[in-house]
Amino acid sequence: MGTGPRCDNWPVPCRGDKLKDRGKTFFYDFSYDSTDRGSPTFASQEQVFHDLGADVLKAAFEGYNACVFAYGQTGSGKSYTMMGHADDKGLIPRICEGLFSEISLRSTSDAVSFHTEVSYLEIYNERVHDLLGKRPASSEGAGLRVREHPRDGPYVESLSKHLVHNHSDLESLIIHGNINRTTASTLMNNFSSRSHAIFTINFTQAWLDEELPRETLSKIHLVDLAGSERANATCTTGACLKEGANINKSLVTLGSVISALADLSLGQSTKKKQTFIPYRDSVLTWLLKDSLGGNSMTTMIATVSPADVNYAETLNTLRYASRAKNIVNTPTVYEDGNVKVIRDLQAEVTRLLGLLEEANQVSCGGPSVKVEKALHHNEKKVLALTKEWSSKFDETPSIVQEETVALRKEGSGVVLDCQLPHLLAIDKDLLGTGLILYYLNEGRTLIGSDKASCSQGIVLHGPGILCEHCVLENRAGSVTLIPQDGALCSVNGSVVTHPCQLIQGAIVQLGRGTILRFNQPTEAAQLREKQQSGLLSAFSLSLTDTAKSTENLSKVMLQNPGRMEEKLTQQEVERQQVQESLNRRNQDIKRLSKENSGASHQPKAAEKMGAEMEETGKR
Repeated sequence: MGTGPRCDNWPVPCRGDKLKDRGKTFFYDFSYDSTDRGSPTFASQEQVFHDLGADVLKAAFEGYNACVFAYGQTGSGKSYTMMGHADDKGLIPRICEGLFSEISLRSTSDAVSFHTEVSYLEIYNERVHDLLGKRPASSEGAGLRVREHPRDGPYVESLSKHLVHNHSDLESLIIHGNINRTTASTLMNNFSSRSHAIFTINFTQAWLDEELPRETLSKIHLVDLAGSERANATCTTGACLKEGANINKSLVTLGSVISALADLSLGQSTKKKQTFIPYRDSVLTWLLKDSLGGNSMTTMIATVSPADVNYAETLNTLRYASRAKNIVNTPTVYEDGNVKVIRDLQAEVTRLLGLLEEANQVSCGGPSVKVEKALHHNEKKVLALTKEWSSKFDETPSIVQEETVALRKEGSGVVLDCQLPHLLAIDKDLLGTGLILYYLNEGRTLIGSDKASCSQGIVLHGPGILCEHCVLENRAGSVTLIPQDGALCSVNGSVVTHPCQLIQGAIVQLGRGTILRFNQPTEAAQLREKQQSGLLSAFSLSLTDTAKSTENLSKVMLQNPGRMEEKLTQQEVERQQVQESLNRRNQDIKRLSKENSGASHQPKAAEKMGAEMEETGKR
């Protein structure tokens, strides 16, 4: 490994037993005493971070992969060392804080761009669960599948990755993941971790070096292992006993992997008997394959208990840590494949320039023409690839850095989150491949065409869109659609002419071709919670009506898109006919009033016709 293991809480020497009377000597890079805060040798969390965490950050900024994991029996201080408490933070929060502190220092100039994504998983009963994603109905549910990429190594399929821009975002994700982690109370530990947790930071740096792109990708694994335990000591039964068995099984495999890797590093394997590394015997060792014996600078922290009763467990932990110190990893800087191609092309351009100069000095012959053609071809390739690479870091952040919109990767998909009420465009064009999202800020959002006299918040180009078509008014999350005079607007298949409040999932059609779906994230979250808790009785009717109208609208659009337009056109014609009828009645009332202003029965006739007019308008 890149750096040797560390020992926390050195065991107190005991007498009275022959095994304990024998002296045991181990050598490590660091040894810390964290049992008594009043002791002059007490090692604080800050000191541990200064000795160990600083090396992790240094490796990441140099482009190397890094890993830190704590190993030891239950209750020996692994979670305290890795995560700590709110007022006494451990390695993981301090490394995250140090990462963004260094990023802010290096971001004073625009020379370097940084991209940080995080994921958080737990291995519970040999199943992988996403701590930052949607939790399964039960812990026994099917977990995520582990795959192996031929170049990038093992990975978890469908594991969500979250883009973070600052330390506060990262800290909130850690808190959210810790809440979802599986813990239980045992006789030896009131808050015993019942799963292995792996917090991963994918860190990318990009910059231009002499007009050539450079990009390094670093992966930081911060691992909080569950502790080994004995059933008679923890007094566990039932589910906890099963959890402990799976924990011990994975830790035994981890020990076997460490021993096999140590034998390889010491050259003890022979050609007749090749050493087998049992990575796939456990999900834990499979996921940490590169960190344990591959492309990573790995630090092992061995946490031990000073209690006399834990002597045997302490001795086993120290032996494993001593074996791990013999493992030698060969970390390398990982670069993006396109960047490497650009560098190789530039090197080829330099070589061709040298050949061209030599050919021109000797004679003006045919070979120099071929060299010159190859030179121009490679230069064009370098410019094109460099432009494509630069756009990846210039265009995307300008969109994603909007506070209302966030991108996160979930398996093979990309999830676009928007916390504000928004509209999603439903494109009927089969050749359309883009996704358009219109988020609605507080206040009024004007919708119309690009020919409007005043600037429109949302510009649409479909048929039947007026210059000033409608207004969407957002008041504290409640959105109301206000059609303009003569504008064709429909909600869930029904034409609206008066202000209409939109609800979650409503289908809005503007004009004769533009179809939008309305989403209200806050309302959707509340209804989802009520639905899960069985308290959705007050909203069930409205949700059912909305679902039916949306389903009917979708069926009409899928079966015959033209029928939808015909229906809306027919409704528009009927509305115009009603309006013309009202206008004619108004003219008749005015004419009768003038002709028979002196007659007593005329006001009654006018009132009667006015009532008929109102009744017709309602229809």
